[in-house]
This record gives sequence, C-alpha cells and structure tokens, in this order.
Amino acid sequence: MAIKQTGDIAAQRLSPEQLSCEFSDIAPLLDASAAAAAASRCHYCYDAPCVSACPTRIDIPSFIRKISNGNLKGAAVDILSANPMGGMCARVCPTEILCEGACVRHAQDATPVAIGALQRHATDWAMARGEPLFRRAAETGRHVAVVGAGPAGLACAHRLALAGHRVTIYDAREKAGGLNEYGIAAYKTVDDFAQREVAWLCSIGGIAIEHGVALGRDVELDTLRQRHDAVFLAIGLGGVRSLAMQGEDLSGVLNAIDFIEQIRSASDFGTVPVGRRVVVIGGGNTAVDAAVQSRKLGATSVTMVYRRGVESMSATWAERDFAQTSGVTLVTHASPTRLIGADGVVTGVEFERTASDGIQERFVVEADMVLKAIGQTLVPVGIARELLTLDGSRIEVDANGRTSLADVWAGGDCAATGGIDLTVQAVQDGKVAAAAIDAQFARTAVQAA
Repeated sequence: MAIKQTGDIAAQRLSPEQLSCEFSDIAPLLDASAAAAAASRCHYCYDAPCVSACPTRIDIPSFIRKISNGNLKGAAVDILSANPMGGMCARVCPTEILCEGACVRHAQDATPVAIGALQRHATDWAMARGEPLFRRAAETGRHVAVVGAGPAGLACAHRLALAGHRVTIYDAREKAGGLNEYGIAAYKTVDDFAQREVAWLCSIGGIAIEHGVALGRDVELDTLRQRHDAVFLAIGLGGVRSLAMQGEDLSGVLNAIDFIEQIRSASDFGTVPVGRRVVVIGGGNTAVDAAVQSRKLGATSVTMVYRRGVESMSATWAERDFAQTSGVTLVTHASPTRLIGADGVVTGVEFERTASDGIQERFVVEADMVLKAIGQTLVPVGIARELLTLDGSRIEVDANGRTSLADVWAGGDCAATGGIDLTVQAVQDGKVAAAAIDAQFARTAVQAA
C-alpha cells in the first residue's frame, strides 16, 4: 500500500548522503582479529545455558571454539545445520534475551560473549565463499508442498530437500522471505541479505518456488493434498488489528507493517513519504522498527505510545534503548481514545492514562502521520474452520506441527506451537515439521515394503 503525500507527509526530507548514513548497517561485520578476541571470552561451557536458550539449539560453544581456531567453515556448518537461517537470525534475533542473555559471563563481568556477532561472522564468511556446506540425499520420489516462503516455510523446505524430497514452495509475494524480506527494518538487513539467504537455501537443490500463488485464491488446500505427498502451511499472519475507533479512516493513518514494507521495497529511501510529526501506537518490534525508520527518513518528532508499562512490551530492552537513542520519545500507560483530524487528514491522537493519584487524564499528541502497530492476525482464507484453534486465531497443531489432517502440518506465526513469535522460533517450527514429515514418509515406506 503506497503512502500518500498529503499535508506534512512528504518524501526526500534528507539528502541521499544522509539517508545512506542513516540506513547503513547498524551492526557491521567483525574483522578476523575482533572475532578472535570475542571468541576468546567464551568458556565453552559443558551443558551451556546459551544452547538451551536458543530455540534452534545451535551448539554455540562448538562453533565459537572453531572460530577461535580459524575454522570458519566448520563454525558455519555447526550453525547452519541447526539453523539454516542462521545468517538472518544473527541480525534480527533478540540475543539479549536468548543466547547472550543466558551467557555465564553475565555473572563475571556483566558482558556476555558476542554470540550474535560471531554467528554472523561465520555465516557471512560461508555465504560469501559460496562453497557447498551440505550434500542433498538421494532423490526419494516424495514431493511436498510448502505454502509460504517465510522463515518457517524456507527452513522446512531446506530440511526436506536435504533429506532427498522434492519441495515446491507456493508464495503470494513477488519475492521469497516473508517478514525477513518485507517486515524487518531496512537497517538490520542491508545489501539485499534476505534474498541472498534465500538463494543460498535453495542452492541445495530440489526446491522450486512459485510466486504469486495465494492459498484460497489461486490454489486450494485439497488440490495441494492431491498433488503432493504432504503439505506444510507457513502462511504467517496476514491481517492487522484495528484500533476500532473514530478517525481511523483519516488520511495519514496507516498500518506500521505497510510502512515498513514500503521502505523495504524502495530502491531509493528518499522516495518514501514520512510525516514531520509521527505517532506510533504499539510496543512491539514492529512499532520500534516503524518509529526508528520514521526518524531515519527525516521525521522531526516521533512518539511511540504503549498502553502498558515497559515491562509488558514485547520489544526487548535493547530495542527500546535503540529507539530512544535514535530520537524516539516513549510514552507508556496511555491508550488511544480517538484520532483527531481536519479536512479528512489526521492532526493528532487523543490518549487516556491513569495518573499516580488514580485520576484519569487525557492528552493529545499532535501528528500528521499515525502508524498502527498493535498486532497482526491470521487470515484463514483457504483454511477449514476445523483446522483452527477454538478462538480461530491460529492453526491447531501438535508438538510436531501436525494438524488434524494426517498429511498437513503447519508452523511459524500462523500455528499455535506455543513458541515465541520470532524468526528463530519459526525456523525451529519448520525444522520440527520437516523431521515429522520425513519420519512419516519412512514409516509409510516400511509399511509398503
């Protein structure tokens, strides 16, 4: 959805040189000496807590030891055998609450080993070299449909292809990657990394991607079940929650995820319109990405407003700190009551909060752009009601990602797996489902023998 230029919403607020600086990589690569120094801080713990904290269970002490010994290929194999999207996860994972948050160095000097940076050091080296790290098993004759080319779908496809099965990924978008391509801040994944990672994943062979194919619009689930030996649903959350209040249809009010997508899709950041005074409603990673990028595009003031306290925000402390050091004002314990406009254009947002003395107070934050980041929802087009949870919010699955249909699995944000809504968890969901599908094929082959 294109952002309309109305009122104070305009493009090219900063020069090309300024934009290039603003959207440069926020976490540039370690060089060899810095990587060696960072690796030397690891204790290579037995039963390492960092491994338990990683949803994909990467053997972190092993890959760091290999880096310290100069064996970057071995380190990359350790990482990518557990997490085929280890390069992206090194960029976007909240390591501060996962692996690095569990690092034992916290108790010694309050500074964890730079696990994320070391992971990126090894995986970027491997992808730049282009050497094959894995060999695909012999063709099995099985063919699996994967619906959705996001992290869960790609991880599942890669694992299945490694096992010798053919995979066709059906995706509604022009590019594969899902949220990695369209929904993550541009300064986190520079140099078209999402597409380079997709190319690496598919280089294993046995994976085909059909773009512009949406479930329920271009193909039906029953049709996929007839054509393939199994189906994995990784359709993500395509809907956006509404504020359901007065003024939501005003010009200048839009979904944060659409704003982020326009930035990610732009060949020139200077063409993306942004307001002078931006208000972002929400407290998650999408809210932070939208708020920070508004500032980077040249917004004069950006205010991120969340209805609860910081302890309840899904964005981590590191994300909050980054937003505030980037010039974003954070307001907590405030809920929007109405969007204010004039001549069909938004001019501000009225909020309500309870003061320390218990008195309800209302205040207005002026704005010419309002970005809604209050969560995404499942759009169950093409999904039978019996496959959904009781509240219809996700696809019901068992511990292996299997749905109530024997030949259909699901994972990622669309599935009720009980995990956290992060790229790394989606990858793990895809891995688990691929293992279950492969095991089912093996059982069927034994029974047929």
